[in-house]
Order: sequence, then structure tokens, then C-alpha cells
Amino acid sequence: MGNIITVPFGWLLGQLYNLFDNYGVAMIVFGVLVQLIMLPIKAKSKKSMMKMSRLQPRIQEIQKKYENDKQKQNEAIQKLQQEEGASMGMGGCLWSFVPLLILFPLFTVIREPITYILGQSAEMATKIVETLKEAAPDVFAGNVAYAQVTAAQLIPQYADVLRAAIPELEEAVFEGINFNFLGIDLGGIPSWKFWAWEAFTWANVGAALIPLISAGSQVLQMWVSQQTNNSVVTDEKGIQDKETAEKSQANQTSKMMMWMMPFMSLWLSWSFPVGIGIYWAVNSVLSFIQMIVLDKLYTPEKVIAQVLVDETNVRRSKELVVKQSVR
Repeated sequence: MGNIITVPFGWLLGQLYNLFDNYGVAMIVFGVLVQLIMLPIKAKSKKSMMKMSRLQPRIQEIQKKYENDKQKQNEAIQKLQQEEGASMGMGGCLWSFVPLLILFPLFTVIREPITYILGQSAEMATKIVETLKEAAPDVFAGNVAYAQVTAAQLIPQYADVLRAAIPELEEAVFEGINFNFLGIDLGGIPSWKFWAWEAFTWANVGAALIPLISAGSQVLQMWVSQQTNNSVVTDEKGIQDKETAEKSQANQTSKMMMWMMPFMSLWLSWSFPVGIGIYWAVNSVLSFIQMIVLDKLYTPEKVIAQVLVDETNVRRSKELVVKQSVR
């Protein structure tokens, strides 16, 4: 089942690598394509999220009214959401986890580049790795989980050895994969000790900057989202209700996400090859840019005005149904 996602991802990343002849650029373009695909979903969820935020005063009234009956409380809230066209599933923070669903199969692709990017079978990839381990055992002394990453970089250097050991190997494979991007090894894992004098090189510092850029842009993204959503929480007179916004469940969830997602980003980027960090950083930066653009398109004034129009249309439809029933 995993191949349903990993094989297309590997094929696409391989095509991008062949097109640009640069692993880093391929990862960046891959991240851009993912964000373009996600944009319509984010636009819909942004509008729904702001509608949900505006409903917070009425939701809190329901929670107080049915404080001792959770079933009626949930039913009343769901009914309100349906009437107002606001969905917590699309409008909450759930869409923020979609990049994670993409990240895990992408991690498999990055961890096994000979299989997914060079298009070799698992058996052939194992032969390549084992042959290179015999030729350069010291190079494979590190993390065995990334043996294919190491092997993919060594293939051009040991092409003659591989030709002799595996004569059926396709000629295109001998080019291997170059993980160097702006002097940073995207196949390596960032080190926490990059500040040490002996390790203070651009390769180490650059690899460490990628997780920091990713986490920082996510903090900004969550903060902007929280401020925008709070601005549409209004009372019955249309005046911003800061107290209700502060107490709303959506606000509490946003506060949790504002720190949880960046922390997760740091952990992922410092635990896996830098290539994952490149994708995650691109995802974070573009998500922040998209957030700014969507905030311009879905301003509180526009959302509130649209909600009022929707409410008027719903009311007129109900009145029309009543009139027709009387006739």
C-alpha cells in the first residue's frame, strides 16, 4: 500500500532531479508543487475557519446552555455549523497535518534513493549497497538506515567496481545522485554541535539554518492565523469580542499548534537527512506566504459581509418555504 504514494513521489522527484540536475532544486520545486496543489484546499479551509471563529460567541452560549448534557451540546453546535456553512474538519487546524501525511512517504523516498529515484528494484539496490560496502567499508560505518543515500553518492566513484560485480546494471545508474546543494550535503543529518570551532563550517552551519528557518516561519504563520481568526469574533452588534476570542476553543488550539508544529519541525529536520529539512522549510515558508495572501483575500470585513449575505439568503429561503406551505 505504501508504494501507492512512494512510487509516484519517487518518480516525480527523479524527473525533477533529471530536469534540473540538482537535488536541492528538485526538492524545492517538489515542495512548490505540493503547495500549489494544497492552495485551493487552504483557501476553502481559511474561509471556513474564519466563519467558525465568528460563531464562537454563539458556540459558547450553547456550551453554557447545555453544560451538563454533552450530547445535546454537540448536536446543537453541529446544527449551528451546518446552518452557517462552517466545518471544523476543513476550517480547523486539521489541514496543517496534511503536509505530515506527505512527509512520511517522502522520507522513504529520500532514505531509499536508489530504489525510488534511480528506479532500481529492492534486490538490485541491495546488491549495489553490499558491493559498495565491500569496496568502501569505512564510509558505511555511520547510520545503516541511510545506506542507500551513502551508496548513491559513491556510485560514480566506484563505477568500475559496480560494472564488474553487477554487469546487468543500467548505464544511467552509474551517474549516481549528487546531494550537494550550495555547499550543503542534503544526504547528511544536521549536527547540534555546529557551533563547535572544528565543526564551524558553512556545510554544518547551512544545514543547521534550514530547521531554524522552517520553525521560525511556522511560528509566524500560526501567529498571523491566530490574530486574523480572533479579529472576526464579534458580538451581536458586530464589534470585535476580544474576551470571547481569547476563551474560544479555536484560539486555545491555535496557541497549542503555534508551538507544537515548530517543535515538530525542529525535531524532524534535525533527525533526518537535510533533504527532508529543505522540503519542510520550503513548505513552511510558502505556507506563510500563502497565509498572508489568503488574509488579503479573506479579510474579516469580507468574511463578515459574506456571512451576513448568507444569513439573509437562508432567512429568505425559510420564509419562502413557510409561505408556500401556507398556500
